[in-house]
Amino acid sequence: MRRHKSTTSSNMKKYIKSPEQKESNKYTENNPKENEIYNLNDDDFRTAIVKILNELRENSDRQLNEFRSYVTKEFDTIKKNQTEILEMKNTIEEIKKNLDALNSRADNMEERISNLEDGNIELLQAEEEREARLKRNEETLRELSDTIRRCNVRIIGIPEGEEKEKGAEGLFKEIKAENFPNLGRETELHVTEASRSPNFINAR
Repeated sequence: MRRHKSTTSSNMKKYIKSPEQKESNKYTENNPKENEIYNLNDDDFRTAIVKILNELRENSDRQLNEFRSYVTKEFDTIKKNQTEILEMKNTIEEIKKNLDALNSRADNMEERISNLEDGNIELLQAEEEREARLKRNEETLRELSDTIRRCNVRIIGIPEGEEKEKGAEGLFKEIKAENFPNLGRETELHVTEASRSPNFINAR
C-alpha cells in the first residue's frame, strides 16, 4: 500500500506543478538547448553543466581581461595626460620666471632711463647756468675794460653811430687827414685798439 501511495503521489506531482516549475518549463520550452539539457541523463547532464560553467568562466575571464585592458588603457591615458599637464605646468612656471626676469630688467631699464633723463636735465640746467654766468662775466669784464681803458681823448663833432659805419680805423684816418695832413705822408699808422669813453663810471 505504501508503494502505491508513493507512486500515486509522484504521478500527481507530474501533473500538478508549482508556478515556479511552470515558469521553468515555459523557459525550457522557449530554449531548446536548455530543454535538451534537462532531457539528458545524469552523466551527460554533469558534462553539460561543466561545459556551461567552463564557458561562463571563459566568458568571465575574457570580459575581465577586456575590462582590465580597458582600465589599463584608461590609466595609461590618464597618466599620459598627467605627464603632459605636469610638463605644461613646468613650461608655464618657466615662462612665468622669464616674464618676471623681463619685468625686472624692464624696471631696471626704466630706472636707468629716468636717472639719465634726470642727469640730462641737471646737465642742461648746469649748462644754462654756466652760459648765464659767462654772459655776466663778459658783461662785467666789458664794464671793467671800459672803465680801466678809458682814454682822456674825447672826440667832438662825430655823429653817433658813424664809427660803426666807417670803423675805428677809417674814422681815425679821416681825423688824421683833416688835422695832420703831413703826418700820413711820412709814416703809416695802424690802430691797434680803440675804445670809447663810457657815459658813466662803474663804481664797483
